[in-house]
Amino acid sequence: MQHYTNVGCQTSCMDDNELIEQILNGNSNAFTFLVNRYQKLVLHISGRLIQRQEELEDVCQEVFLKVYQNLGKYRKECKLSTWIATIAYNTGINHLRKFKKLDISDSDTQEIFLKTVDPDTIGYEQTDLHRYIRELIMLLPVQYRTVITLYHLEEFSYQEIEQITGMPEGTVKNYLFRAKALLKEKLKFVVDANSLKVVKEITNEK
Repeated sequence: MQHYTNVGCQTSCMDDNELIEQILNGNSNAFTFLVNRYQKLVLHISGRLIQRQEELEDVCQEVFLKVYQNLGKYRKECKLSTWIATIAYNTGINHLRKFKKLDISDSDTQEIFLKTVDPDTIGYEQTDLHRYIRELIMLLPVQYRTVITLYHLEEFSYQEIEQITGMPEGTVKNYLFRAKALLKEKLKFVVDANSLKVVKEITNEK
């Protein structure tokens, strides 16, 4: 059995390719570090698809189980983050399909979104802007909130999002445009000199 010294220091300093090599050679500590490195990515993607906490935890565990089981098949044709994101997305979508939670149309969800309470009617405070934006994103149609998370939060390119989701690049751009339009419709109620910067960041304006 291979002996590892100073595992914590060694694995934390490794790049993805070195971690993969260590994992495939039987170093379980290396996989722990890989999980730590990508758990936020998996949580962000899965959390945009799965909104019940107990289901989300199960799906995240399933994602990393699949990563471990299939790591030997990873051929470095894309970044490891893209490969893991693809597994997370597909696992989440399959979970929704399994429990028939993908049957609400975009138009229905958009109507629900636009009927949500506006911040000026509920004693909104500027300090709650980020929370309000996060809540709005979670009310978007599932594909919209997934695309906007991958593009703005995780900073994947259009091409990478196409690979992760299987959506054509044109569809990705269209969903992103629609998501921004819906957010801007709501965010117009809270735009002032202090909040304008964060609104521009989330809608990708200069």
